[in-house]
Amino acid sequence: MRSDIEIAAAAVMRPIRDVARDAGLQDHEWEAYGQHKAKVNDAALQRLSGQPDGKLVLVTAINPTPAGEGKTTTTVGLGQALCQLGHRAIIALREPSLGPVFGIKGGAAGGGFSQVLPMEDINLHFTGDLHAVAAANNLLAALLDNHIQQGNRLNIDPRRIVWKRCLDINDRQLRHIVVGLGGKANGTPREDGFNITVASEIMAILCLAENLGDLKRRLKAVVVAWTYQDEPVTADQLGAAGSLAALLKEAIKPNLVQTLEGTPALIHGGPFANIAHGCNSVRATRLGLKLGDFLVTEAGFGADLGAEKFFDIKCRASGLVPAAAVIVATVRALKYNGGTDKTRFHEENLAALAAGLPNLGKHVENLNRFAVPCLVALNRFPSDTEAEIAAIRQYCARSGVRMIVSDVYTQGGAGGLELARALVDLTAGQPPAFRTLYADSLSLEEKIRTIAVEIYGADGISLAPAAARELSRFEQLGYGQLPICMAKTQYSLSDDPGKLGRPSGFTITVRGVSLSAGAGFVVALTGDIMTMPGLPKVPAAEKIDIDDEGNISGLF
Repeated sequence: MRSDIEIAAAAVMRPIRDVARDAGLQDHEWEAYGQHKAKVNDAALQRLSGQPDGKLVLVTAINPTPAGEGKTTTTVGLGQALCQLGHRAIIALREPSLGPVFGIKGGAAGGGFSQVLPMEDINLHFTGDLHAVAAANNLLAALLDNHIQQGNRLNIDPRRIVWKRCLDINDRQLRHIVVGLGGKANGTPREDGFNITVASEIMAILCLAENLGDLKRRLKAVVVAWTYQDEPVTADQLGAAGSLAALLKEAIKPNLVQTLEGTPALIHGGPFANIAHGCNSVRATRLGLKLGDFLVTEAGFGADLGAEKFFDIKCRASGLVPAAAVIVATVRALKYNGGTDKTRFHEENLAALAAGLPNLGKHVENLNRFAVPCLVALNRFPSDTEAEIAAIRQYCARSGVRMIVSDVYTQGGAGGLELARALVDLTAGQPPAFRTLYADSLSLEEKIRTIAVEIYGADGISLAPAAARELSRFEQLGYGQLPICMAKTQYSLSDDPGKLGRPSGFTITVRGVSLSAGAGFVVALTGDIMTMPGLPKVPAAEKIDIDDEGNISGLF
């Protein structure tokens, strides 16, 4: 079979004006970025505000292998299949980060015959939203350091600056640095560091903001440092919110593109789910719900990360209510969770599969905790055997969840028709009695413990003394009502990537916490998770190339 980028290059894309028109947008409601991309402006949401919403469907997954298991591919394929059945379906995805594109995974725009187009543009810069986020983030850092250089009127303690610069490239060298060296003219020497752009609070704010006014309100609330008197210093006190919002005025508009089959796709925002909240923007989701009978979206990594944050952060903040969820599983990921080495995925191994299936069972249980009905989509790979598929089907039947084999990678929407029909049936009744996992009134520590015990299956949490003190301080300052954003490895239900399957008898170690007051959550750092990833031994960047005619290769 041809590579993803070869399939994408051979596709004949529809003009974006036709995609916009078929999606139900009027000409003045979108702005073209070339022939095949567009920004959707506020006029669309204003006109559609009185329209009823379609059904919100979340695509999530089991704990993945390092290579990824096709969650985006399944999301795209399911949207295409719903359209083939005659439903108006819209897809909402996150924008790919250049970190994974040049790091481990390569391209992140779906795969095979279930891709979003133009694939190269989406993976590389797209409409510049991530660069705008980085510029706003780093402008705030510059204004903060300049304030100290120009007299420090706010009495900021340089040792307690919590705002980091960001870059959308994996670069471990920038995790811990010293800045301001070279004398008084170059600023105040201090320790600093970089986050990856998609883990920045500005990215979270962009994705959770309802409109420009809400964006500015959230930007004002960002806490960048603490004074010598232990008081928070905000972006508003630095006079920064207006200029940051100006940098983000185009980035806040959702991006419209299309799938290989011409299905409208909104791609907007790109927070990681292992170190950020892992969901596309509220604005894109709201827009898609107004335009379609179904809005199919995804949240990053397994349901222990992306889905939990989708429900407890995004839905809590926005009032969105999911109609159903689809859990993507693969034979190879289940065997990996059962102990199979990733170099032997192609070999039938029913014992390893049986050992890995409880991982799927735990994710099904987790969705039940939110009262969200779900299906299991088995994303088929050529090496899957009938015996392995039968074993998964039997396990799902015993667990009370329906499993459907999906082949959207090789067949596009046609390979997801059974899954689409099952989803239509699942959502045909009354809306689910959706609930979040914990109440706002719980203490921050209890919220962390609830996620660890109920979602991960931990016996409890081990809270570092410094983290406990910070949580207490956040509550004293009035931030105790905020939800928790857990930063944890994606490869395990625990905080140890080596504990595969459905581990038990473990505790979650919380080594640090940070306040994202503008985004509206508190981040809990667990295990060895890093907010600036590093490149692997053989980065995907080494395989990416461009010829003299401008044709890119290596993006899968």
